[in-house]
Amino acid sequence: MAADSDFDIGTLAAIFGCSGPNITAWERAFFRDMDPFGFILFARNVENPAQVARLCADLRASVGRNAPILIDQEGGRVQRLRAPHWREWAPPLDTVQQAGPHAAAHAMALRTTIICHELRACGIDANCAPVADIAMPHTHAFLRNRCYGTTAVQVTEIARAVADAHLAMGVLPVVKHLPGHGRADLDTHLDLPRVTASLPDLIASDFAPFAALRDLPMAMTAHIIFDCLDPSHPATQSPAAIAAIRTIIGFDGLLISDDLNMQALAGDLAARTARAVQAGCDIALHCNGDGAEMQLVAAAAGAIPAQTRIRAATALARRIAPKPVDIAAIEAEFSSLMQAKG
Repeated sequence: MAADSDFDIGTLAAIFGCSGPNITAWERAFFRDMDPFGFILFARNVENPAQVARLCADLRASVGRNAPILIDQEGGRVQRLRAPHWREWAPPLDTVQQAGPHAAAHAMALRTTIICHELRACGIDANCAPVADIAMPHTHAFLRNRCYGTTAVQVTEIARAVADAHLAMGVLPVVKHLPGHGRADLDTHLDLPRVTASLPDLIASDFAPFAALRDLPMAMTAHIIFDCLDPSHPATQSPAAIAAIRTIIGFDGLLISDDLNMQALAGDLAARTARAVQAGCDIALHCNGDGAEMQLVAAAAGAIPAQTRIRAATALARRIAPKPVDIAAIEAEFSSLMQAKG
């Protein structure tokens, strides 16, 4: 593999999906010409381990470099690699609750190590986790059991353990959803939530886990309006909200938009992309693999600017070779821990 450097991060400020389990001729040419920062895989791209490894190799070959390949493999409802070829996982909050307060962080680190071992075996080297949002009484069901706890302290401890396990296994974590998704009572795939909490309340709770994790290499935004920051624009498209992420939370890593196809955002893909990039998102994320839409996103995202190049190179520098692990022993320890607590 080529060394990660300022010249190994691509040209276009975007991450793209592809349409199926094999790269098409059109996609190969488009990715070659556009040279996006990276790629993301979904269930439609997954058949078996050999096929996923081949697809990852083909995607990287299309841009001629060791581009990062992302996936959402949280466990529970949000996992793209599933049985019979990969392990099935309970929702994160279920694992946390079963393990109990004293063992939850260790249990989540063990299961993350197993997940990352499976990802690396297929050529995937970035995962959209940990979820550092706080589960609250009115958190929408689409998110709630993906969270790690109900307090900032609990979420911070477990999210740190999950992030560290990713990094040790050579998988870049993408912490989500900045500056905090837990107060949303709507599903951002369908609607635009509005949070009315005061800034002091947000700093004391929602922002706190992200501030504690501000050293992580990559993060993803939330498609949520925070009235105290910007009552007119969701965080992904709000200069004020992005400024809060950079200054109040203190995150200076690579900031990726959540999927631009989610219906919390208004306008066509060109407008959605332009607003996100102009607000301060480093990388535009487009997931569904639709070629016409990808062309719109590419035109609006533009070339990776100098500051983003630094952040991207810094993030990729943390994509190290994984440490040797005894997966069978880790599986046995996780199983024993969960049985003891179950």
